[in-house]
Amino acid sequence: MKIVTWNCNGALRNKFEALFVFDADIYVVQECENPLKTNHKKYAKWANNHLWIGDTKNKGLGIFAKDTIDLSPLTWSHSYKDHDVKHFLPCRINNEFNLLAVWTHHNNSPTFGYIGQFWKYLQINKSNLQNCLILGDFNSNICWDKWDRWWNHSDVVSELSEIGIESLYHFFYKESQGKELYPTFFLQRNLEKKYHIDYVFGPSKFQDNLKLIQIGEVSIWLKISDHLPIFSHFKL
Repeated sequence: MKIVTWNCNGALRNKFEALFVFDADIYVVQECENPLKTNHKKYAKWANNHLWIGDTKNKGLGIFAKDTIDLSPLTWSHSYKDHDVKHFLPCRINNEFNLLAVWTHHNNSPTFGYIGQFWKYLQINKSNLQNCLILGDFNSNICWDKWDRWWNHSDVVSELSEIGIESLYHFFYKESQGKELYPTFFLQRNLEKKYHIDYVFGPSKFQDNLKLIQIGEVSIWLKISDHLPIFSHFKL
């Protein structure tokens, strides 16, 4: 099974054909428009089998799959102490495993923005995430950890590890968090402002069956987005 996650930086209707090079079974895409509210017929046809959430029709989080893949939405809680977190889209794939698509958001929170949003989601859904593939744009890296917070990137990675979930990029390349050789994001598409903020996390089932995990070429993908796609290939 081939799975790709990518923040398309908007207007996926004009960019989705670039994804054909992966021939993936599943695409998790951040900042994409709602396929049900587009006038772009080719995009709507390509997105025939999808799940999508978002605050506006023009920018949200989508899961797109081949017609042979069964996508079943899951109703996991997204409310932490009466505050909704975003954006998280869980589903079941072929009745075989759970997948959580992620696009963390600032969510108007002075302290719990981005990785803080995922930390909250983790607290209320930890039992659901134990055997789940978790992937997307986390807007986070250990380089932004703050000593006086318990919901730092490092804390989230540690809590995931406690339930058997590891970053597959770091597992495959044997790199440490914060020491990534391959960035996934270039701020303002500036080659000097590079960060690793997109991730694929998975339990032992995915670790043991991982054939390849690869980040897209800068020379190709930076022309159409400020993020690079992450391609994962599993023997599933």
